[in-house]
Amino acid sequence: MRRSARLRLIVGAVAVVLFFFTVTLWALDRFFPGESKNAASRGAPALAALPPLPPASRPSLVVAPIAVALPAIRVALDGAAPREFAGKKDNALTQLLGKADIGVTVTRGMLAVSGQSDTVTITVPLSGNIHITGQLGAQAGKAVGGIGNEIGKLLGDKVGQQIGSLATKPFDQKTEFRGNAVVTSRPALTPAWRIEPNLTGSLNFGDTGTTIAGLRINLANEIRPLLDPLVNDQIGRLQGRLRADPTIERTARREWAKACRSLPLGGGATGIPALWLEMKPVKAFAAQPRIDARNLTLLLGVQAETRIVPTETKPDCPFPAQLEIVPSAQEGKLAIGVPIDVPFTEVNKLLEAQLKGRTFGKEAGSAAEVEVRKANVAASGDRLLISLLVSAREKKSWFGFGAEANVHIWGKPVLDPQQQILRLTDLSLAVESESAFGLVGAAARAAMPYVQDALAENAVVDLKPFAADARGKIGTALADFRQVTPGVRVDTAIDDLRLVGIAFDSQTLRVVTEADGRVAVAVTELPR
Repeated sequence: MRRSARLRLIVGAVAVVLFFFTVTLWALDRFFPGESKNAASRGAPALAALPPLPPASRPSLVVAPIAVALPAIRVALDGAAPREFAGKKDNALTQLLGKADIGVTVTRGMLAVSGQSDTVTITVPLSGNIHITGQLGAQAGKAVGGIGNEIGKLLGDKVGQQIGSLATKPFDQKTEFRGNAVVTSRPALTPAWRIEPNLTGSLNFGDTGTTIAGLRINLANEIRPLLDPLVNDQIGRLQGRLRADPTIERTARREWAKACRSLPLGGGATGIPALWLEMKPVKAFAAQPRIDARNLTLLLGVQAETRIVPTETKPDCPFPAQLEIVPSAQEGKLAIGVPIDVPFTEVNKLLEAQLKGRTFGKEAGSAAEVEVRKANVAASGDRLLISLLVSAREKKSWFGFGAEANVHIWGKPVLDPQQQILRLTDLSLAVESESAFGLVGAAARAAMPYVQDALAENAVVDLKPFAADARGKIGTALADFRQVTPGVRVDTAIDDLRLVGIAFDSQTLRVVTEADGRVAVAVTELPR
């Protein structure tokens, strides 16, 4: 009986103590809420003020190989070159002929274009006829007259007179011939956005000859002086037209204007404020053409500056008067730098979504359990301060005393480019957090290593939504360049978007990304 009475007395005393303790905590929270909260937040570390981030500007690069198909060059040249040539030569063919008029008519066939060793070769088949009228010259007349005298002695005067009369009679003779003209070009880009074609030509007629009054005449030597001026004139005309052709500059100006713009970023479901990525091309460069059996390839590049601006802008992008000529060392490349500015208010939402409601210290033998009620992050110097509103409950006594407190943990932000996340490393408990838990401080501090380990694993900022938004917006902008025009196909693609750096001030976390891709232009038809 005595033991039972004593046990009832002890239980009653404990109940009374617990009742008064609970009532006291309720009263403190009910009538002095400010004091309770101040106690929980007392001792927050001082934050070092950071200067505002400078305007974000990143270099971007687009290098596009423009492959012009040799058949397209052939069609353009074939349509521009005349199909017939005609000329006349008034002086004698040779000393054998005198008072001779020579007329030449030439018709060309379809051009053939081939390429190798950075040289374009244009072969033009030629066919025509030469019309010769006149009479034999003095030397030929003497020869024919002498032959007539000798034949007259043998066969009779009448036959000799007929042969001798060839020396004085006029003649009219047509002869067909075939050959080709070969034009070679080693084109070179000039800083004035023009092509210097560097054309040279030659004629080849092989063994072209005819017989007049029994005399064999090699016409190749006589046709060439007639056709050389005509061919050289056509080569000169073509060279002048190609040299003055503004197609490269006109096309570059059009694409330059497309690149000079602002692209929308963020907004919508991304949680990022609606910002704009300003693209401003500043320099153009090119390499000398490369020529193979299929294409003449120009390598044109544009360097641009990209920066984040709060509103849409219309940047001033003067077109460069001079094209910088560079060694042909690059292939097609697309690299666009995109800074992404994320307010810390948005970072707080992401962090809290991962930590709020998590309980640490549930393991057997743990001195206390700590539940995260709220989480936010702030910048100071080169570190971030994670502030957690936690509820701690000690587990060593019957009473299970508990309290709320703000715990502050320092960490350094580090990019994980592969996972596209921002991790916090070098985590350490701020000294101001040591006395945050009052009566349960010792037990709560024993649970803090669990909290720090959990933060190292879970305190990450997932940047994938922001990177995906930037990639999608850049892809949309590139679609403007893929608009199909007759004879021109532009292929562009974003292959990857990499995280390359971070920076922050007191309000904003800036993640610098770079979009990598490819671009190529195929020309199958040239303007005529």
